[in-house]
Amino acid sequence: MEPFIVCLWILAGICVVTWVLSLITGEHSWVDRIWSVIPLAYVWVFAGFAGLQDARLNLMAVLVTLWGIRLTFNFARKGGYAPGGEDYRWQFLRTKMSSWQFWLFNLFFIVIYQNVLLFLITLPAWVAYENQAPPNGLDIVLAVVFLALLVGETVADQQQWNFHTWKKAEVAAGREPQPRFLQSGLFRFSRHPNFFFEQAQWWVLFLIGCVAAGSILQWTVIGPLLLTGLFIGSTVFTETITLSRYPEYAGFQRRTSPIIPWFPRRRGAEPATASQ
Repeated sequence: MEPFIVCLWILAGICVVTWVLSLITGEHSWVDRIWSVIPLAYVWVFAGFAGLQDARLNLMAVLVTLWGIRLTFNFARKGGYAPGGEDYRWQFLRTKMSSWQFWLFNLFFIVIYQNVLLFLITLPAWVAYENQAPPNGLDIVLAVVFLALLVGETVADQQQWNFHTWKKAEVAAGREPQPRFLQSGLFRFSRHPNFFFEQAQWWVLFLIGCVAAGSILQWTVIGPLLLTGLFIGSTVFTETITLSRYPEYAGFQRRTSPIIPWFPRRRGAEPATASQ
């Protein structure tokens, strides 16, 4: 059986499992909970069908595994795997939709669309499987870039974790946290640096597939394109909620790049930092 077909069976199975679990538990973050795991399965299927003998496929599998380990750790420490650890955005949407509308949204967007997206972003491994050859210098350069982006996302997540730990301590002590949202460190240059690094890693994986095929004109570009679109939509939605909670967030939006890190628009105005 071809690895592509095996991955399709995995995709179908995981769609059924995450949908049924959402119906049984009433929570709708089951795709979030497998987000950092399923892409590893897809990529390792392709590497496994090559007998783990193709160095480029092995490299791609290792890179995606490192990505998955980091994301799983960060998701777990935030309580994502605990009962009741549903994404607050789904809770917000349920208040804006009727029950049947959210039922359809859960089935077609949360379950099917997002699971298909997780499959699509790993298909550069299929391109590499179809074009097996020893890796070259460009593969190494791209791997280094991938690792640098992974480090950047790790730093951004840690800064976010440190801030929210400090914020919870301030609230517990009966004090009003100032600032009320993170705007220092990497977040001084991007409102969502972790989003930037996350998307960029999958664009790099796409380019590794292009190197294998010897052409950048690959239909698998649909994966990172759709992922970028998802993150843009998620950013707009998330910031709408944030702005409703913190009116001062509007000033942060005016001076700070939304995703791609860049210098703040107003020079000489250092954002307030949280005491650690």
